[in-house]
Amino acid sequence: MRTALALLLLVSAVHAEHRGKDYVRDKVCQEFKTLGKENFRTLNIIANSRKYSNATFEEINHLVREIVSLAENCCADSADASCYDAGSSALSTKSCSKDSPFPPHPGTAGCCVHEGLERKLCLAALRHPPQELPRYLQPSNEEICQAFKKDPKDFADRFLYEYASSYSEAPLPVLLGSTRTFLSMVSTCCISPMPTTCFLKEKLERKSLSLLTLMSNRACSRFMAYGKDKLTFSYLTSLAQKMPSASFEDLSPLSEDAAEVFSQCCDSVAEDCMQKKLSEHTTKVCAVLSARDERFADCCKGKNLMQNYFCISALPPALASKLPEVQKPTSKQLCGEDAARHAKRYLFELARRHTNVPDVFLSKLYDASEKVREECCSAKDASACLDSKRQQIGQELPPFLEKADRLCRQYTELNFLDFKKRLRESLTQTMPAASPELLEQLVEQRADFASTCCSHNSPPLFCASKVSSELGNACDGASCLLG
Repeated sequence: MRTALALLLLVSAVHAEHRGKDYVRDKVCQEFKTLGKENFRTLNIIANSRKYSNATFEEINHLVREIVSLAENCCADSADASCYDAGSSALSTKSCSKDSPFPPHPGTAGCCVHEGLERKLCLAALRHPPQELPRYLQPSNEEICQAFKKDPKDFADRFLYEYASSYSEAPLPVLLGSTRTFLSMVSTCCISPMPTTCFLKEKLERKSLSLLTLMSNRACSRFMAYGKDKLTFSYLTSLAQKMPSASFEDLSPLSEDAAEVFSQCCDSVAEDCMQKKLSEHTTKVCAVLSARDERFADCCKGKNLMQNYFCISALPPALASKLPEVQKPTSKQLCGEDAARHAKRYLFELARRHTNVPDVFLSKLYDASEKVREECCSAKDASACLDSKRQQIGQELPPFLEKADRLCRQYTELNFLDFKKRLRESLTQTMPAASPELLEQLVEQRADFASTCCSHNSPPLFCASKVSSELGNACDGASCLLG
């Protein structure tokens, strides 16, 4: 495993020379000889599908063939000393050609104005943004075995491509373990005399790893989109909505600990980083919260800490508690040394009073708090600037939270057909002059938005761009912090 993970760091830089071509050549050739051609090729499919997550299977195939060919030809003992350098240069030239068969990237043209080492380093740094809505759907057992028996190698290659590109933000060790156990299951069960029983048993055994792949991909995608500070806030508000009775002082250290786990493990090639650190984090959560809430206590009963973490993550928001009016931060607090903490505390208080408002909406408020502090705290008269912003809040924040809360509460409580019926009735009342065609279009648009973005695990970048168009531009003026 450790050898394989070391390789995964190297293959992503196949066009680059880093600190010298001999070092990269020697390391790549060492891994090629240690792993063998087939394992080397397999790991290249995973690494490059992960890196170029929007590429086609054919484009990944072209690239992998070239990389394997380069290693096979230039790592032989009889290979000329200049073979690897010349081969990697040829690859960078092909990447820059108009009819390049490799995965396209908008930044390629910018890299191709350079030459030599600079071009290779530039090309090596290119990466597609992750798929926020994973496209991989596992076929039925019968379809899996039919494709596997027809061409086992093609089945494996396509699975590795689809799975790695769909879950490209999952840590490499998690992704590697998950793909390996899946292919092992297929090769075992598709030749079993009782394939259905075999699949049930094997899927149960790999359930934890499958869930870890899904959960870590979500968390690491959020970490990539948000950064550590905003991820801390996201985790804080999630806990606050699951347990509104808990205080800021109870939950803030847990959110900071969670963000630290993901900052350490999302890019780590340590074999068990994510499992080990998440287990340690779960122990802390259970120690603080299980005695205060039956739902957390039930999740924390199990001996498998990873299963306990999955249980806690899946808890739906609780009913909002009857809490006193939110205490608003003062101008001095917003621009003082501990300003970020005061802003976070205020938004935390809003979150536990509006438990149906999911992360993507609260994140909009977080961005507003950053913007207003940046704008006003550097002004000549910070208090006057902040006071002018406060005038907007009575008009902006309540409707924003009310719309988000109502939409997502109805989506959660109603079945989908009843939810669309409720949307249609509401839109008919607010837009009596609208044509039936327009109303139906708006219903489908709003329903699609809710089905994607009302989840507390909603894709952050995709949904952030949708919030304003669906709920209006509330809080874009950065006044939502100042209520």
